[in-house]
Amino acid sequence: MPCVPLRATRLGNPVCPAKCPTDKVTRRLRDHGEGGNVTARRAPSPTYRQGTSMYTLYYSPGTASMVVHLALLETGAPHELKLVDIDAQAQRDPAYLALNPRGVVPTLVVDGKPYAESAALLMLLAERHPEAKLAPPPGTPGRAAWLQWIVYLSNTLMSTYRLWFYPSELGGERHTPEVRAALRHKIEAVWELLDAHLAAHGPYLLGAEFSGADLLLTMLMRWSRNMPRPATEWPALRQLADLVRARPSWKRLYEVEGLGEW
Repeated sequence: MPCVPLRATRLGNPVCPAKCPTDKVTRRLRDHGEGGNVTARRAPSPTYRQGTSMYTLYYSPGTASMVVHLALLETGAPHELKLVDIDAQAQRDPAYLALNPRGVVPTLVVDGKPYAESAALLMLLAERHPEAKLAPPPGTPGRAAWLQWIVYLSNTLMSTYRLWFYPSELGGERHTPEVRAALRHKIEAVWELLDAHLAAHGPYLLGAEFSGADLLLTMLMRWSRNMPRPATEWPALRQLADLVRARPSWKRLYEVEGLGEW
């Protein structure tokens, strides 16, 4: 899915367990000076199920990998981070393309196999770690609403952001004023709908209870910070963002990924 081309920062020396299934990829990225990694092996939290294997997340700070990183932090599951330096075009390295043929982040290695698509990875982690309560239990009305919001955010905001940040995907080096206005209107229409929903049923997307859908939405709100009208100018959306930004997972991600501005 789309990512904002923010500058990636090296966060640590390359370290990879001897039996890591992605050693070759990490070595190729490292040898080309295009990547690095930091190991984030957290002690099991009450939500972590003993026996679950460690995850490996290929990420770039502030991009679509952000929601997957947040979900990993919320679960407390052991994980390793491997930086994909977007500025250095590391996402186009053949070693990385072997994991993710589209050449985008994130990629999450689960049980030795790579998977992509940030919304799908969020749903996967919620399913594998139900104790983290990133999603309501299957079969409940809340679960149906949760799935609806995840797909809605992915289909509307994420796809439109891709066009907003990458004019070349519409066939030009930059947007015409008409195209730019149309994309802005489409994004802001989503904020209007979400703000009305949160004002009536919030403070979270599912009401009183936090879920992984709020992580996804807050990440997407962050991407609007330099747009003509940022999402935080809608009061109910700003309230949600404040709640999510106060969570330990958000604060920890900022420390690890070296992010500053909201």
